[in-house]
Amino acid sequence: MNQRAFISPHITGLLANRYQLKQLIGSGGMGEVFLADDILLGGTPVAVKFLTQTFINEKMQQDFAREAMLSAALSQKSLHIVRAYDYGVSAEGKPFYVMEYLNGKSLKDLIPMPMPKFLTLTRQICLGLQCAHQGINIDGKIYALVHRDIKPANILVLPDPILGKLIKILDFGIAKFINYANTVSTNRGFNGTLPYCSPEQLEGGEIDSRSDIYSLGVMMFEMLTNAKPWQPETNLFGAWYKAHHFEAPRAIATVNPQLKLPQQLNNLIMACLAKAPSDRPQNMAEILRVLDSLEKSSCQSLPIPLASKYNPKFNVGAEISPLLKTNFAKLIWPQNKPIQEIVFPQILDTPQGNLAALWLMLPKQEIKKRVLCQRYNHFVFITAPHPMLLWITLLYDQELGPKWLPCYLDMQHRQNQQLVYSLTEYGRYPLICFTLEAPHSCINVISSHIANTQRQRLKLWVEQSKSLPHSDQVLMSKNLLKQQYKQIQSQILEHLSFKSHVVAAK
Repeated sequence: MNQRAFISPHITGLLANRYQLKQLIGSGGMGEVFLADDILLGGTPVAVKFLTQTFINEKMQQDFAREAMLSAALSQKSLHIVRAYDYGVSAEGKPFYVMEYLNGKSLKDLIPMPMPKFLTLTRQICLGLQCAHQGINIDGKIYALVHRDIKPANILVLPDPILGKLIKILDFGIAKFINYANTVSTNRGFNGTLPYCSPEQLEGGEIDSRSDIYSLGVMMFEMLTNAKPWQPETNLFGAWYKAHHFEAPRAIATVNPQLKLPQQLNNLIMACLAKAPSDRPQNMAEILRVLDSLEKSSCQSLPIPLASKYNPKFNVGAEISPLLKTNFAKLIWPQNKPIQEIVFPQILDTPQGNLAALWLMLPKQEIKKRVLCQRYNHFVFITAPHPMLLWITLLYDQELGPKWLPCYLDMQHRQNQQLVYSLTEYGRYPLICFTLEAPHSCINVISSHIANTQRQRLKLWVEQSKSLPHSDQVLMSKNLLKQQYKQIQSQILEHLSFKSHVVAAK
């Protein structure tokens, strides 16, 4: 991004009596982005984006507030849309909004890319767009959002311990405001990114989600070929208007003959680039079905490095010392816990020291069957808006199906910090199984091993949690982790099933 100077009195003061601007970190057609500290949250880093327009009337201000509110509400629904926290107007009349600060790479810096990465990233982009197109329910009314400026520069790619790469879509709802502001202010003409605009968007009229689908088609073409579907003689409006309205897109095979592209994917991209909205896929669900089919047919569909993220030994029959087993047998189901199928973590005081354990209640027959199941565990941590850890345990058997045991830990609680630290020390934890039937006794203990890479991450996360400022956004962080949990379940099951087939083949 262009690191040009920004002349503003806010650079040495506070914005909205809350955000201490520190430095310019990016600029583009819509405005400039600053790194800032949120002093009300103990200096938590945030990104503040000043838009290019200034308000010329009260209606513009109201329209911006509406778009910013919808964008903020949308960002709480999808993991793949950058979270917006706040918005306002500076003393100079410049609208701004505040979003989470993310240290990642622009999608444009990763182009071109191999097919497995393309499928992984494109699917996440589609999930974010699908959430927006389905709309936000506010006071009983559904507000569908169209991005209007889908392009590689508006897609951020972050490293992620579960997905490998995590997509974040930027500037939702802002493009609409920018276009509106240009129309009613100084008549600066079309404001958009010409190579990615749909034919109907260039006309300046109302558009729907199928316009985003057209832009996505242009971007998918570029992600694979490092080229646009058209090569107009100039970058002027007229040349691009002609290309989008009247010229057929180039064939992908012509642009990149070495690319081994499945015919199904080629057909999808060309359908997205159809001139008439009615000839394109009509929603993101249609596109996702094709991408899911392509991922299933690819042996490299899982975005997680298998050697480092999964333990190929499932620790079946991992033993616990006889002394500990004797102590576990004496345990009694806590009176403050309901008699139902639940799981919860707790620290046990044992002769070997404090030990983190999972207590769970299941029907007696299921416990007996699950003892021989494969064991898998993984941990997901987020720092903002509130430090929260998701502790996933899975008991897996092809015939019985999966038994998921998720636990969400508020990492600002000292007891949870101690519990997680115990996991790093011992490298394994017991699953203490109580019967759903009376007298609800402990009849078995299963041990689950934690990989060394996971232990190192857990130790780092505990230290991070201790240094983070206090937050009251526990529920928001838990909901974000729930979204991520749903996404990785299918990936985990697909891998475990694949691993089982490989072992059987041998």
